[in-house]
Amino acid sequence: MSVMRKALLGVALTGAVVVGAGEGARAAGPPVASEADLAHHGHVSLSEGRLGVWLVSENHGPSHVPQATVRLAFSEPLAGGQELPPACLWTSARVVACRTGELRAAGAAGELALDLRTAGSPEEVTVDIGTVWSDGSTDDNPLNDRHRVLVLATGDPYVF
Repeated sequence: MSVMRKALLGVALTGAVVVGAGEGARAAGPPVASEADLAHHGHVSLSEGRLGVWLVSENHGPSHVPQATVRLAFSEPLAGGQELPPACLWTSARVVACRTGELRAAGAAGELALDLRTAGSPEEVTVDIGTVWSDGSTDDNPLNDRHRVLVLATGDPYVF
């Protein structure tokens, strides 16, 4: 074997070095993204310009997610000057982003409740709900963390 081939083989083997020993051993290299299955469920209601949102975020696993962010986008502008819970912030007149808190595998985070006012009195509002950040976790089942809900101004809860 030539010196050059031996050097290249040594470099290749160095990239496959195992750190540690036993059951917890892992290959050295860039960190692998954890896998999680985030889900958001709840209901939305609209009556006389009052928009109520109740949301529970869950992680069906297999990995723990230290923090995630859910985005709620409304088809109608919301009235200005409204206070949000401490975990939430306005990103525009129609969008609210909220931290979910820690999402352990096979566990639920605390509930999120929003009591909002629309800028007018619409007969309907569409709400788009979805995860926008999950602390680097991948989700092979994103269908249960993205919803589009048409809410009529009946006061009835529209479940997602």
